[in-house]
Amino acid sequence: MSLLKTIDPNPAFAPRENSPLPERLIAGNPAFKTWAQDVARDEMIHTGVWEATPGETRSIKGETFEFCHILTGVVEITPEDGEPVVYKAGDSFVMKPGFVGIWKTIETVRKIYVTVM
Repeated sequence: MSLLKTIDPNPAFAPRENSPLPERLIAGNPAFKTWAQDVARDEMIHTGVWEATPGETRSIKGETFEFCHILTGVVEITPEDGEPVVYKAGDSFVMKPGFVGIWKTIETVRKIYVTVM
């Protein structure tokens, strides 16, 4: 097993498709696609590509740390009791454990993610 993993931003395999939990949906009808590409440390670390169509959902990280790098699209993230922040292609950010806020996809977004649980 190699300890070097390249993340393909445009994977050729079929994604897992889903939608937000009804209790987290705020507006629109967003659809999600996930191309999981690596799992490590007894399934505690997940890496891959995720895509969402426009809509607005409640983001609750719980104990999960997530690094995101936006490949395409535009999102606005508003932390609970905070100001909105817009991220677009080329931007990177982290949502730390305990993060709660609103994830608004303005233009279909595709990101590389790394989650640590």
